[in-house]
Amino acid sequence: MLGRNLTIAIFVAAALALIAGCGGGGSDNGGGSVNAEAAGFAAPGSVVYLEANLRPKGELKANLEAAAKKLLGSEDFSKFIVSKLESATGEEGKPVDFATEVEPWLGKTAGVSFAQVQGEGELSEPVIAIETGSPQEAQRFIEKRARMSGKPYKSSTYKGVKFEVGGPEGNALGVVGKWALLTGGEKEFKTAVDASEGESLADEERFTDAFSAASNAGLADIYFDVGGIVKQSGESNSQLSAALESSGVNTSEATAVASVIPAADQIQIDVSADLGQKPPEGSASKLLGELPADVAGAFGLSGFAEQFEEAVDNLDENGSPPDLKPGELKSTLSEAGIDVDKIAASLDEAALFIEGSDEASLGVAFVVTSANEEAAEAVTGLGVLLRGAGVPGVTAVTGKASGFSIHNFEFGHKALVVVAKGTRIAIGYGLSAALNGLEAGTGPTLSGSAGYKEAVASLGKTPISAYVDGPSALQLAEALVPRSKKMFWEAVPYLKKITYLAVGSGANGELATAKVIAGLPK
Repeated sequence: MLGRNLTIAIFVAAALALIAGCGGGGSDNGGGSVNAEAAGFAAPGSVVYLEANLRPKGELKANLEAAAKKLLGSEDFSKFIVSKLESATGEEGKPVDFATEVEPWLGKTAGVSFAQVQGEGELSEPVIAIETGSPQEAQRFIEKRARMSGKPYKSSTYKGVKFEVGGPEGNALGVVGKWALLTGGEKEFKTAVDASEGESLADEERFTDAFSAASNAGLADIYFDVGGIVKQSGESNSQLSAALESSGVNTSEATAVASVIPAADQIQIDVSADLGQKPPEGSASKLLGELPADVAGAFGLSGFAEQFEEAVDNLDENGSPPDLKPGELKSTLSEAGIDVDKIAASLDEAALFIEGSDEASLGVAFVVTSANEEAAEAVTGLGVLLRGAGVPGVTAVTGKASGFSIHNFEFGHKALVVVAKGTRIAIGYGLSAALNGLEAGTGPTLSGSAGYKEAVASLGKTPISAYVDGPSALQLAEALVPRSKKMFWEAVPYLKKITYLAVGSGANGELATAKVIAGLPK
């Protein structure tokens, strides 16, 4: 398994060290990589490809160093990465001396590709290609580390390319032209060599079109074949596809590219996506700002009326076996006096929020506003319909709002509550969260909190569509994530430095765009 091989730490950590500014020289362009040369080693149809600038210069380098210093406190990021590199590789033999063994041959660009999704939604083993400034030095480094490995490597040749295969995980390493190549095994190495000499991801129009939208100011760019990922996602394929389709994504055609852009007080990710159809319009930022001020996180959904109407039409047309037959949904609701099409047309904005600091206080609510009170009135009618049909666990909710609740331990320890009042509907995990959703705007709101204001300002003219309060969200996560999830707990010291997470969405012609910004301490 390539992901666990300590030899990989040499390559990956070396790349991170250079990203952090360990080395000098490099391109005159301080921006991110845009030519995707390393994609020439990726198999055609690869679903994920990442390319990083290993030798940032100028403003990009200065911003990276400033952001890294804030994330790691007073510790120098480059020394931190090298220390991780040396401690990891020390288990295979003599620790790597980065300055003398790696830096002399390391080039300007690195690419990592994943050919497919396999198993339970996991990506296949990566193909890692790192540009070298001196192929000869890189080859000597590979041969030296192979000899020092606790488990033997053997030398082999394919199409004139010499490579080493074996070690603790059976990986393959070699130099192809000016690139140091590392794969999960001999088969994958040969496939990468074949791609470099024939057809590869770099030759595919959907990839080049998507990657051309990447920011030229980024440190790293990541390409996603959304359609390919969904298609290969196993048993969850239909559910994932349905969820994306209802959000306005044509999963058979969709691609996306994300660019990571560091700044002195934030880390920004610019996303550009071809959804296969026109990007959704509108903004839910008004409703988002009206949500309770103490939420851990919130997400606004624009164009909800169209998405809801399409979801209802699909459910009515296809049914939901075995309980709901095709054509039954709308007719059944109509008999109860509920005109679902009319209600869908009246809907406006929608937002989801999470609150609480532990499992006991955890609450989640989905809030929808409408142009009139018909949607709210329909909630009461739906509750009557469900109780009349004998659906287990359904009880009426009265008092501050009208509606119903469903007690089912498959949902969790709290009831799923659907309540309405005036022109607002809330669906909550727990009565408290649902009522907080209905009352949003009457007390302290997100729009009045300092963190939310800072998040909105960081996005500039891009309307905010999601917000996470860093400290509150981390406190909740620490209460819910088990200690067995070591990767999360190792990241906690760095997550504590994130003050907020802001997401803004928009459009650029036929492309949907988004900004994701992680705020750092001032």
